[in-house]
Amino acid sequence: MFTGLVREVGKVVSFEDGRLRVESTIAASVGDSVAIDGVCLTVVDGDRSTLAFDAVPETLARTTLAALGPGEPVNLEPALRAGEALGGHYVQGHVDGVGRVRSVDDEGEGRRVWFDAPPGLLRYCVEKGSIAVDGVSLTVAGLDDDGFAVALVPHTLEATTLGKAASGDAVNLEADVLAKYVERLAGLRSDDGDGS
Repeated sequence: MFTGLVREVGKVVSFEDGRLRVESTIAASVGDSVAIDGVCLTVVDGDRSTLAFDAVPETLARTTLAALGPGEPVNLEPALRAGEALGGHYVQGHVDGVGRVRSVDDEGEGRRVWFDAPPGLLRYCVEKGSIAVDGVSLTVAGLDDDGFAVALVPHTLEATTLGKAASGDAVNLEADVLAKYVERLAGLRSDDGDGS
């Protein structure tokens, strides 16, 4: 479980034969979970300056990770530990789909960014609801038939990879898990037929 509050921006050292190695100062042990651009991966090796993860074909097919190359920045967040503050929203690190940046516009000191998203994911989006983009907990600021907008504050622009987002960029998207549970429970309730 994660919160969508990026701890640091790391740098890809290498990505060969499914083994992703990232430069990071996060203190993690083998077996710990770390979100890489919103994708929950397990640490398989590491030292004081890097962490390594294995990304299987299923993960590579459903996320943007396959396109990563040496030197590219990635958002990093270690898993939430018991007793830590939950400052973002519940993020599982299970990417629901890949979206694309439609537009980026300056808005005061921040930016408004529109993302095109798969229809199956958009049904979970509501204005002022939560969504994770490349692992960053954000609030939906606008919706249309093809996607959603977010308003990025200066801190998010500086502390995450979203500060370099450009039109056409692919991003990992994870809808709010609570919306998925509500949909499932509402569906079960209506299937009961007794209205209870």
